[in-house]
Amino acid sequence: MKNRKKWVIHAGMAAAFVVCLTGCAGKNPLDAKNPVSLTIWHYYNGSQQVAFDTLVEEFNSTVGREKGIFVESYSQGSVSDLETAVRASISGKVGADTMPNIFSSYADTAYEVEQAGALANLSEYLDEKELEKYVDSYIKEGCIAADGTLRIFPTAKSTEIMMINKTDWETFAAETGVSLENLQTIEGVADVAKVYYEWTDAATPDVAGDGKAFYGRDAMANYFIIGMRQMGVEIFQVENGQVTLNTPKEKLHRLWENYYIPMVKGYFGAYGSFRSDDVKTGDLLAYTGSTSSAMYFPNQVELDASSYPIEYMVMAAPMMEGGESYAVQQGAGMVVSKSDEKHEYAAVEFLKWFTEADNNLQFGCVSGYLPVLKEANNVERLDQVIEKNQLEVASKTYDCLTTIFEKMDNMALYTNKSFSNGSAARKVLEYHLADKITEDRAAVTAALAQGKSLEEASAPYITEEAFEEWYQSFCDALNQAVAG
Repeated sequence: MKNRKKWVIHAGMAAAFVVCLTGCAGKNPLDAKNPVSLTIWHYYNGSQQVAFDTLVEEFNSTVGREKGIFVESYSQGSVSDLETAVRASISGKVGADTMPNIFSSYADTAYEVEQAGALANLSEYLDEKELEKYVDSYIKEGCIAADGTLRIFPTAKSTEIMMINKTDWETFAAETGVSLENLQTIEGVADVAKVYYEWTDAATPDVAGDGKAFYGRDAMANYFIIGMRQMGVEIFQVENGQVTLNTPKEKLHRLWENYYIPMVKGYFGAYGSFRSDDVKTGDLLAYTGSTSSAMYFPNQVELDASSYPIEYMVMAAPMMEGGESYAVQQGAGMVVSKSDEKHEYAAVEFLKWFTEADNNLQFGCVSGYLPVLKEANNVERLDQVIEKNQLEVASKTYDCLTTIFEKMDNMALYTNKSFSNGSAARKVLEYHLADKITEDRAAVTAALAQGKSLEEASAPYITEEAFEEWYQSFCDALNQAVAG
């Protein structure tokens, strides 16, 4: 992986990618005198929705007016709300809205809709030169049709970063000798978290076992998927739409000991809805989350009776020690509902405009999402767009984007291919271990309250027998999810 060039992905990509490039842009069916109206459903809210709607308005008043395309966008609320609305439309549920022409979709949901025959073949509207402008792995993710053609148009992507409460970190580091280098690996983070727990516990010598958690993470499924990939394993290996589960015990044991054990002992934590919430309440010092979460990193820690301002730091997400340089590829794309040539063509024209470098980077400056064109993924182009459009960009978002841009030469983005029941399988990764942690940590906390030491309280839950029991339950749950 040391010699991995920017955006190069593993062998096997070429064949699928070639299929995606076989389409050709057809004859323009639009007539500016008889405009086509398009509806878009998305899940953007707050500043992200404002940024998206602003770009839609710009399109309508410029390129859209010239070509005869008018776009109306609607937020459906959350990702879950959007998926529910789409499924209701597809199934013809009473009271459901008509399917939109375009909607935001993650790969698993898009795969379900594609299986229902409801998605347009985007390869028919994009030629080889156009597709080659996009990041290869983003196009590959969107080629979910049985024949390998494109169904998901990449519009905005994200990956994971680590954000740190710099203010409190500097005090902790100065007194204990830990360094930022320790945070480059998952194992190093676990070691630092133990030191932090003991350091905070020692601050109140009259109260035993009240150490604080150092680290947490959003998206447990990502921990499994990317952690396994860094160790050379695809937990979901998909070929021709068929999935093979790869759950080698020794690899999962490493994930267990570097997340479950620190969580049960209180070195790691998860308390609020998101880990940025936990930094705000002072319950965590650092977390791993999406680049799009940067805007939610707090400016101050708010305690019960006081608050104080904090500064932040951004780092690349920690990796498995000795692992390959893979990082999470995530974020919904846009899919086009199957309809007629005129509406499908118009939809693709809008999506091509939205993903032009300047437009996509304007959206990314607000949302924290990465642009999807190869030419747009660099600091120089970002700075040009900011200066040209006189954009006011939050420093946290800017630092997240530039941190990733600077790391791209030495990492590859990864996401597993889509497959039937993929959403159910991902939920197992997201909740199976997390639910066990919640239960077991509560038991440890109760034992601490009864006067037991941390080692005594946690001992029943961190044995090899406990791991074996969880491992079997985990594998059974994954197999059941995949089987449907």
